[in-house]
Amino acid sequence: MSSLTTDLWRLTTAKALGKIRLLLFMIPALGLALGACGNRGGMEGILTSSDVLIVQHHIRQHYNCMEEFCRRLYLKNPKYETDLKKRGQKLDSIFKKRSLSDTPYDKLPSHEVLTAAFSADPGYHDRVALLGLGLRKSIDEGYGQKGPEDNKMVTSLQVSLELLKRLYSNISQVKWRLKVYHDTRHKLYYLTNAKAPDGHLNMGYEILLTKILTRIEDDIYMRGGNPPNVIFKMSTMFFTLFL
Repeated sequence: MSSLTTDLWRLTTAKALGKIRLLLFMIPALGLALGACGNRGGMEGILTSSDVLIVQHHIRQHYNCMEEFCRRLYLKNPKYETDLKKRGQKLDSIFKKRSLSDTPYDKLPSHEVLTAAFSADPGYHDRVALLGLGLRKSIDEGYGQKGPEDNKMVTSLQVSLELLKRLYSNISQVKWRLKVYHDTRHKLYYLTNAKAPDGHLNMGYEILLTKILTRIEDDIYMRGGNPPNVIFKMSTMFFTLFL
């Protein structure tokens, strides 16, 4: 090999090694940048553990199901808000803006809001909005989240197993109370699966709540636990979702 060829080979090799070292140096920085951006697409799926991705997906789906659940409740219970535009504004406030400012329950914990939603006199006319607020707060508190875009979770171990079990019980409690809680005239507070004039039975409410419970059950299983056996009595109360 001539001296010139040898020099060119050494130069080329040095440049290649330099590029490799630069790439190795940039990979951790790239990971940190992607994590800081909070973008769920692209490389983040590679840099985030699978259990976290599953839990984050479940949380987003919880919010979606609950919003759709309330939308259907309004259709079945129009007396709580007759203005279609205001219905949409309330749901947007609850699930997007994270606030329902025209009610004193906005600052209360989920178990108190849910209790009020099924009480004889909650002091707030719109029971559907009140129930939606309680459900959304339940997910926030049960998973320790500030909303569907909260991507600060590093491991599913950050989610309390005890709180997940309480959340499972509270959502099951809501599902049960919808069928049995009524006013002094024995009329249910919320019409859900009542038959339509054509005899059709709408089971969409059951399906939405069952989907939520199934996801919570999966998250409990990932944390190494088993869902609680939920047997209700009329005196059963909602659990607090704070430790």
